[in-house]
Formats: sequence, C-alpha cells, structure tokens
Amino acid sequence: MDPIELSQDLIRCPSVTPEDAGALDVLAAALEGLGFTCHRLPFSTDETPEVQNLYARIGTDGPNFCFAGHTDVVPVGEAGDWTVDPFAAEIKDGRLYGRGASDMKPAIAAFVAAASGFLETRGEALPGSISLLITGDEEGDAVNGTRKVLDWLQDRGETLDACLVGEPTNPETLGEMIKIGRRGSLSATITVRGASGHAAYPHLADNPIHRLMAMLTAILDTPLDNGTEHFPPSVPVVTTFDVANPVTNVIPSEATARLNIRFNDLHTGASLEALLRQRFDAIFETRGGAYDMVVRVSGEAFLTPPGRLSDVVAAAVQTVTGQTPDLNTTGGTSDARFIKDHCPVCEFGLTNETAHKADENARVDDIRMLANVYAAVLDGFFSDTD
Repeated sequence: MDPIELSQDLIRCPSVTPEDAGALDVLAAALEGLGFTCHRLPFSTDETPEVQNLYARIGTDGPNFCFAGHTDVVPVGEAGDWTVDPFAAEIKDGRLYGRGASDMKPAIAAFVAAASGFLETRGEALPGSISLLITGDEEGDAVNGTRKVLDWLQDRGETLDACLVGEPTNPETLGEMIKIGRRGSLSATITVRGASGHAAYPHLADNPIHRLMAMLTAILDTPLDNGTEHFPPSVPVVTTFDVANPVTNVIPSEATARLNIRFNDLHTGASLEALLRQRFDAIFETRGGAYDMVVRVSGEAFLTPPGRLSDVVAAAVQTVTGQTPDLNTTGGTSDARFIKDHCPVCEFGLTNETAHKADENARVDDIRMLANVYAAVLDGFFSDTD
C-alpha cells in the first residue's frame, strides 16, 4: 500500500474538527481491504456535537499493539495565506501540502502501509493483534473521542498492551525525538476586585492592580519546582492582564489576569492549584482584600518510563533514520494523556515545523521513511512473541 496515495486521499477530506467529511470512510476501506474488522463509533453529548471515531483490529490474541491518531484537523485560517488549496493534497518540490499534512494524516497512512507490509510478510502467522484507534475529536474538545473509545474497549473486555501515537514529534528532522510523556496543562483566570478612585488620591481607593501584580510576582520570581529527570521545571506564563481602563487618571475597580502552566510530574492539577492558592493567600493575608480564581486542567502530566516500548521504537528509528532519538516530554497535550491509563504509550511521527500553519506540509521522503519506521516497530514489538 502506498502511504503517499492514502495520505492524499485523507487530506482531500476537509475534516475540520468535529466534521469527519469522509476521512474515516477512506481509512476504513483501506483497513478492511487488509482484513481488519472496523467499528465506527459515534459519540456525542447534549452539549457537544457528534464525533465519528474508528477502532479497527486484526487478530484476536494478545499482545495487542495499537496505533492511535486523529483524522480531524484545525481550521484553515486565513485562506489568502495559503499558496495552495488546503485540501487538494498537492505535491510540489518533494513535499505534500495540505491541512493535516504534518498533523497527522500521513502518519495514519504510514501506519496502514506498515501494517500492510507486516501482514503480507507474516501471512496467517500474526503473533498477536494490531489495532488502530482513530478519533475525530483530538483538535477539538477531546470529549467524544479517544476517552470514550477507551471506555468502549474496556466495557468489551478488550485490552491494549502497547500504543504508539503518531503525533508529529520531531522539531526539524525525522528521527530526532520520541515523546515518552507530556507535561500537564493548567489554565487559570484570576480576578481581583478593589475600589475605584482618582489616581491623585490613591489612599482613597483600593487598587486591585497592585495586588494582582504581587500575586503574579509570587509565582514568577519563585520557581514552582526545579524539574525532574525527564521533565523541565513547571513555568507559569501570563497570557493576559486586563483592567479595561481607557484613561490614565482613574484607578480601576477590577483587574484580571490569565495564565497557563505546563507542569511536570511533581504535580497534579489539584496539587498545583493548591500551591497557587497557598502563595496567593499569603499576599492577601498581608494586603487584605480577596480574589477569585477559576482553574481548568486540560491534561495531567504523565510519563511512560523508558522500557520495552520506548526501546523498540528507538531501535526502529535508529535503524531506519540513522539517528539516536531523544526521549522527551516537551510540547503540548495529546490523546496519549488518556491512553496512558490503559497501557504503555509513546509518540513518534513527522516533523512539526509546519503543523497548524498555512501551507502545512510534509516531505514525501519522510512519509515513506515513517512507514518504514512503523514497520520496524511492528517487527521489533512482535519479535519476542514469535
């Protein structure tokens, strides 16, 4: 099976989250042609739209090696910023262009191509099972996708023994980096209320800006932690600071800041929130007043310690690309944060330099090489089960 043709067929489906636009039909047809049993799994809630998902498996015995990914893509953005049709899957100068070309339709195609070759070589003697867990909800709310498919598998008594997620992991060159974990993500909105007044008479007002500045200083100037063996330090990033004040001579009555913290495995979302509140409460014990903080944790930090799965993937990467990959935990969140509760998981895919950008693209040679890496992963994983 040609991974380039399948990549093009997938990119030509404008599956902007949560729309499927036929992408899973294309994928299911390819997998059923290889002998996979495919289950289409639509999930929704009263508050969220329906999301199409796919679980496909060949084999009935263990171990079950799963490849996870998503066919949904982010919106095109400003169409005028593109030099090509975002959904034409055009190849120019050795690169495949289109929304999803990096993140992550060719990775899915590469795994299907790898499975095709592996099955052809093994014939009927498959020593276990190969499965794919593909969602249409990774770029969206992640409510009706991977988490619910995992629940569905659990209800069926079906287990995953190892999982490779095909997110783009390499900064510049295929083979640089494997993700063995991810930082957690906590976002907070902090509101401090005071009393407005004339800037010439600050003693007659209650300035919320000064207290909010002190709160942010308390977490910016004193580190939250020093990092761990596999994770960098948790660093707060202030993303907004708003007072809605159009004039210079009035002290406002309210100040709001938003921040995001990508945190390591020294914390949970709950323990990190408690640490923030501890530092903020200390400010108000001396300054008086009160604050409100609304916290959202979109993912917990997790680590799959280096072991058999990462060894198999690293060996495959080195064999095919000649590079020794770094085992890393940087980057944003991914659906691996849900899978880690079910089996060992790591991530390896294409380069991420154009992901979510206009003229998103991937090197055609890299897509073929990625298929070879995935084939070597299957060989390495199942070699101990022969």
